[in-house]
Amino acid sequence: MERDYAPLSAACVRALNDKMYDKRKAAALEIEKMVKEFAAVNNSMQIRRLLKVLGQDFAMSKNANAKKGGLIGLAAMAVGLGKETATYIDGLIEPILVNFNDADLKVRYYASESLYNVSKVARSAVLKHFPEIFKALSKLAADPDQNVKNASELLDRLMKDIVTDNSNVFNLVGFIPLLRERIYTDNTFAKQFIISWITILDNVPSLDLVIYLPEILDGLFKMLSDPTFEVKKMCDAVLRKFLENLQKNPEKVNYADMINIIVLYSCSTDDFVQYTSMCWIKEFIAMYGAKILPFTSSILKASLVSNSNNETEPQIRVKQTAKLVNSTLMDLIKEVEDDNGNLDENEKDENLDLSSVIVVLTKELCGSSVENKITVLKWIYHLFNHLPNRILVHMESIFPLLLTTLSYPNEEVVQNDLKVIAKVISPQIIQTNTKQYFDDFIVSLLKQFCCDKTLLKERGQFIIRQICGLLNSNEIYKTLSTFLLEEDNLKFASMMVGTLNTILLTSPELYDLRMQLRNVKKKENQEIFLCLYKTWCHNPVAIVALCLLTQNYFHACKLIHTFASMDVTVDLLIEVDKLIQLIESPIFIYLRMELLEEPVNQYLIQALYGLLMIMPQSEAFHLLRHRLKCVPNITYNGQTTQLKYKTADTNLSEEFDSNSMLSHFMELQEKHKLYQRTILYSTQTDKTITKVEI
Repeated sequence: MERDYAPLSAACVRALNDKMYDKRKAAALEIEKMVKEFAAVNNSMQIRRLLKVLGQDFAMSKNANAKKGGLIGLAAMAVGLGKETATYIDGLIEPILVNFNDADLKVRYYASESLYNVSKVARSAVLKHFPEIFKALSKLAADPDQNVKNASELLDRLMKDIVTDNSNVFNLVGFIPLLRERIYTDNTFAKQFIISWITILDNVPSLDLVIYLPEILDGLFKMLSDPTFEVKKMCDAVLRKFLENLQKNPEKVNYADMINIIVLYSCSTDDFVQYTSMCWIKEFIAMYGAKILPFTSSILKASLVSNSNNETEPQIRVKQTAKLVNSTLMDLIKEVEDDNGNLDENEKDENLDLSSVIVVLTKELCGSSVENKITVLKWIYHLFNHLPNRILVHMESIFPLLLTTLSYPNEEVVQNDLKVIAKVISPQIIQTNTKQYFDDFIVSLLKQFCCDKTLLKERGQFIIRQICGLLNSNEIYKTLSTFLLEEDNLKFASMMVGTLNTILLTSPELYDLRMQLRNVKKKENQEIFLCLYKTWCHNPVAIVALCLLTQNYFHACKLIHTFASMDVTVDLLIEVDKLIQLIESPIFIYLRMELLEEPVNQYLIQALYGLLMIMPQSEAFHLLRHRLKCVPNITYNGQTTQLKYKTADTNLSEEFDSNSMLSHFMELQEKHKLYQRTILYSTQTDKTITKVEI
């Protein structure tokens, strides 16, 4: 029994099934004429019957030629229906859409052509099926056949025109989930298709697409990392347009959702994605101000990641933007209330989460990037300036890292580190445990110098000078002296005193302390002198230098005389050599000028001659000898000229017990002698044990 294709004639059915396009085209013209006649008399029953035949029997057929005939027939029906197309839109479009997935590329091509013709007639009526049409178009955009792609592009342009012209009835809310799903496609052509639709919709004034930006922003940033230049260019243009729209009305959008997305992409390995995300963060801070504070830790982390890039040209832009983000974020901190930790949890959620910020800072301080270490230290200093009460809670985690950073090889890092430490231990910080942190710093510093002699040798002077410049050098030296006096490692104590003495005599940061010591007759200056004296006795040459600095020449003579009973090592002679060089420096001009006084201080002369007698006839020996020849009334032509001497030590004999001070020096030097013997014995024992084991 033959199938009933009425109202189609047998000839028309054969033509629709024909493999020749021209015959199918002729059948389509017959269908168009037939439909016009049905429509003219409002014969909807016949129209629906014809629609069913073309849609189910032809377009849904397993035969490729029948499918093609059905598709061209459906298009012809739409043309014949004209304005009545909307009434039958479901029956027209549904069978066409099925064929977009057909394995035969020619069927896919004709499906595109058919839907184009139907849509051209139906216009806004097709929007009912827009989600399905959009899905079909997104697949065809990636079709391997160029003819199919060309046909789909024509259909795509038509659909964009229809949506633009009928934006008042376009269901944007329903479209967003579809867009969100398709935006993660991996195909380059499909990406271009998606971006083109976002661009079109964003340009329609009545469609406020920016409201839905949080739902598609992640996908857009993902697309931005596509290696294809065209995709990157299109996506960048869309993102720029969205950012412009946001700047006009930032309150329209849920910025919180977007912040987390752009921060995530700030860690991208793609320089352009990273740069774009940092630009967005910068603009978000400008737009939302203090509202961004809850995201400080994540933004700070993002800026630090971007700041640690290499110096290639694209990365320089990223780094510059990251620095701008960092500085504007620091400016926001100035607006935060130093609440003393009294805010309840709800209030804190709307404010700065300092704990998470500290976690980011401390982690990065342990990292390897020099620039980031400097940035972190500036951040900690900034927090101490503006939120001293709140940051004090976190000192237990911060302070040990600050102490460890002192041994970092980069000078600028150490300089900034010392600046922070000085802030922490400064009396200006409102806290009760300043002295404890001050002492902890000094103890830790001495411990690091003791364990790392290279650090002491190469960085010791720099570190101590810096901290003395930042804080009260008097307190620094008193505390260092107090702890060094109790030091068990006597060799280290002597080295450390030598370093401190050199700094004291030469550094501009210690000028005030030098002036205090030169005026040691004042009661307030005597305490610091005695404190230093006790510790300086660890180093024979340093204690002589201290006495020369304080013009205690009588005591200097006594000390120098004791050198005769010491084991005068090469190290000691080197120290004396350095002292003679210092006597020739501007620091000791006042001492050299005293050689011109009448009468001459005999203890000053004796002290200088004492140093001369200790030295072998080296360059330093001749330097001091020539200096002494410049003293008036002294000649060396074989005749002795009697000098007029001051017979009393006019400086310290009345204020201090010189004998007791000398005894302390002798006792400490005796400890050093015993310590050296112990070390020597221990070394020899170790060597003996090693030989036996071998």
